[in-house]
Amino acid sequence: MGTAPVINAGDTAWVLISAGLVMLMTPALAFFYGGMVRRKNILAILMQCFACLGIILLAWAIYGYSLAFGRGNGFIGGFEWLGLDGVGMAPNKDYAPTIPHSAFMIFQAMFAVITPAVIIGSLVERFKFSAFLVFTLAWLTFVYIPICHMVWGADGWLRSQGVLDFAGGCVVEINCGVAGLVASLILGKRIGLNRPTLHNLPLVVLGGGLLWFGWLGFNAGSALAANGVAANAFVTTNLSAAAAAVSWAAVEWLTTGKPTMFGTISGVIAGLVAITPACGFVEPKAAILIGLVIGALSFYSVSTIKQKFGYDDSLDAFGVHGVGGFWGMIATGIFATTAVNPAGANGLLLGNMATFRTELLAACFTVVYCAAGTAVIAFVIDKAIGLRVTPEDEIMGLDLTQHFERAYTMLE
Repeated sequence: MGTAPVINAGDTAWVLISAGLVMLMTPALAFFYGGMVRRKNILAILMQCFACLGIILLAWAIYGYSLAFGRGNGFIGGFEWLGLDGVGMAPNKDYAPTIPHSAFMIFQAMFAVITPAVIIGSLVERFKFSAFLVFTLAWLTFVYIPICHMVWGADGWLRSQGVLDFAGGCVVEINCGVAGLVASLILGKRIGLNRPTLHNLPLVVLGGGLLWFGWLGFNAGSALAANGVAANAFVTTNLSAAAAAVSWAAVEWLTTGKPTMFGTISGVIAGLVAITPACGFVEPKAAILIGLVIGALSFYSVSTIKQKFGYDDSLDAFGVHGVGGFWGMIATGIFATTAVNPAGANGLLLGNMATFRTELLAACFTVVYCAAGTAVIAFVIDKAIGLRVTPEDEIMGLDLTQHFERAYTMLE
């Protein structure tokens, strides 16, 4: 007869603090994105991000958590925890045996909130608010929740294959990046792209800095305990972000002749993205290499590849999150070591090709599933109610036409 799970006060405190840090990331993202758009559209970005906090938290409590983490089959969970029935103060041994079940649930809720919020970055300045609400709920239900269950659910298919995704390389980063690219292709390009859109760089840097701060809870909190794995994730997260910032700035300097603040903070985010699946499985020296590589990869993705193909991934959700998430999963398959986390596996560098194959399988499956699911959702909504505002409303700005508000009192 097994020993009953016992709540650990330190673990509980750390996970609750981490949930708060991840919650902060959504307002931080709002300001990070808000500074990049034209000033006539900043409130629309803030509204969309805060709307994610409202509608997704409710949807998560009503049905989302049960379908994502309840036992069902390999692809979707069941209905045992609808309305959070049975999700209380006692631990759940399948996920986090030393903290209250409700603490695990709310920590995961914040992941569910920010993932659709990141997609906004590909669709800014032209997405109708009513369509955004429908899209967000549909995408959460039919794309995010199944991928979450497959990767993290107790009986999930990819989890049963041995996939290593510590804090959301597939579930969050590839998922939102690919969705952003697909939805942006269906939505079409913005009007007036021949003019700069970034209107407040200090706001971007402030938002980016707060994202870095919140990401420490995002990654280190995913240990679900105040232990050595959490400490390792905290260290590797910082090192990858720093390395990617240096890498992006260096490549930009060599390419254009000047390093920019905008490029440097973009490098920070790319480094945070790439280390997300790996942070609890790799050593600090691997984290530095992961960050150095993604800084250069993401720079060329947003400065060269996007220009070559001409898609309007407006704020580079795909170029940073999609590309970074995919590299992060591959890097996990290369650099993972049980010396960091005995619950993980050794990667390719330690002679384990199986881990590398599993990581590649999970990354590719997420790309295909997300792309197909997002395309269907966007197509249906576009035909039903339309995804895009009218050209007149787009030119006037979404702050006034969608929300009848103005961010600044000065003339536009």
